[in-house]
Formats: sequence, structure tokens, C-alpha cells
Amino acid sequence: MTQNVLDAVRAGVPDATVVAVGSGEVYGPPERLPVDETAPLRPQNPYAVSKASADLLAGFYADAFGVRVVRARAFNHAGPGQAPVYAIATFARQVAEGLAAGDDPIRVVTGNPDTRRDFTDVRDVVRAYRALAADGEPGEVYNVCSGTPASAAELVAWLGEAAGVRVEQVVDPAKVRAHEVMELRGSHAKLTAATGWEPAIPLQLTLRDTVAWWQEELRAER
Repeated sequence: MTQNVLDAVRAGVPDATVVAVGSGEVYGPPERLPVDETAPLRPQNPYAVSKASADLLAGFYADAFGVRVVRARAFNHAGPGQAPVYAIATFARQVAEGLAAGDDPIRVVTGNPDTRRDFTDVRDVVRAYRALAADGEPGEVYNVCSGTPASAAELVAWLGEAAGVRVEQVVDPAKVRAHEVMELRGSHAKLTAATGWEPAIPLQLTLRDTVAWWQEELRAER
């Protein structure tokens, strides 16, 4: 898909800028924290491998054909509207379901409670993509991240605080991945220097808004 898009741009709109969105997962186990754009790519799961491949392909099109490609490596992002296959979305949905059922405490099932990830509100992420489309340097790579990690256990506790309820975290061994990277957080210094972008929405607000969105969704489903 990435190659098809880049071929179409090259043939039809060669002056257009393409923001090729990748993932912070391409870095794998970090040699140092925070991770900057010079870190080697060591993807540790099939998803990350696919993202690394698309990232490298985009870089190749910039080098070989002069396509105006700006590569964004987005770390975890979350917010209202996200599908429940992602961590914060599924945790928030479980809290909203517990609120609807009147549970006390509300059980929230997670994978490894100790993994730490760098979360950015999706609304801030979209601002970053727009900024890169306008001011990013073609051929360059930019991390899109908050620079502040949180563990699954912390997320569950903060969701309880945001919703004003007691929560009980339950670890499902089937959700604990084998080659897990225990902590991944990035540096957005390069992005900030190029565009002036900085994350503006605190994680606690993201969590509160996500629970509220799921409450509306569940009411609509009924």
C-alpha cells in the first residue's frame, strides 16, 4: 500500500508532500531513553516489522526519486473514538461498562501491568501530522510522542480516578506478549525544533474524555 501511494504521488502529483506515518514500535528494545530518531530499528513483532518496512521504503523514495516524503514515527496515541483493540481504549471501555452495570469495584483486564509506553492524545498527534506536512523537511524522520511514559497499572488507576470509581486490575496471561519491550518513550525535540509542536493535552484529560466517549457509545448501543 505504501509503495502504491508513493508511486501514485510520484507519477501524478510530484510536488505534493506525503506524511508517511510509522510507529515508535520500530525501535524495539531501546539502547537508551528517551529514544531519538538516530536509534537503530529493532522491531520485535510482525506489526513493528511491517511499519519498519514501510518507513524504509518511504525513505528510499525520498532518496531515489526525490518524492517529498516526511516520515513520522508516532508512539502510542489514544483518545475518544479509538477502537478497543488498543490499550487505553479497551481499558476505558471496561470502565464505562462497569459504570453502566453499577460494579464496585470495576474489574479491568489487562496484559503485563508493568510495561511502560509513551502516550499522546490523538488530537495532539493530528496537529503534529499537519505541522509536519507544512514544515517538515522532506526525507527526514520525526518522532511524535509526549516523552512521558505510563504503565498499564498506572493507566488503570488513573482511569478509576477520572471516572470516580474503584477499580481492580486483573492480569490475563493470554494478553502478556512474549518479546515484550518493557519501556519505550521518545524524544520529540526534533519535531519541536522543526515545527514548534508540543503536546498540549494531559494524559488524565485523554483518559477522562475517552471514558466519557465510551459511555455515550454504550448508551447508543442500548
